[in-house]
Amino acid sequence: MKLSAIHHIAIIVSDIETAKDFYVYKLGFEVIRENYRDKRKDWKLDLRVGDGAEAIELEIFAEPNPPKRTNRPEACGLRHLAFHVEDVAEAVEELKKCGIECEPIRYDEYTNKRMTFFFDPDGLPLELHE
Repeated sequence: MKLSAIHHIAIIVSDIETAKDFYVYKLGFEVIRENYRDKRKDWKLDLRVGDGAEAIELEIFAEPNPPKRTNRPEACGLRHLAFHVEDVAEAVEELKKCGIECEPIRYDEYTNKRMTFFFDPDGLPLELHE
């Protein structure tokens, strides 16, 4: 088997409107489709970041009363999502204008590229990496 790319990443959020505001209106993801799934009583919001073959989809599921995320990123499971940006400092300034605070910018000791972390409304760690 030869895997060619990551097609999508799926996350569960506690509130669809808060997640949509964050991922679409603050981070700039494009909405592909949004559906209420009556049988499951939840929302599914499909988003895209990037263009062409570089695009990756983010599936957001808003379920009623999901359990809280563990606050330790080193717990088993998804640790964080990392997004490539050309200039981390510039991206941090854009996030600040949206009311999103970031950790101090630091250098990745292996790539020597700048990086920082911030969190989505449900506490999922997100990274910006040059």
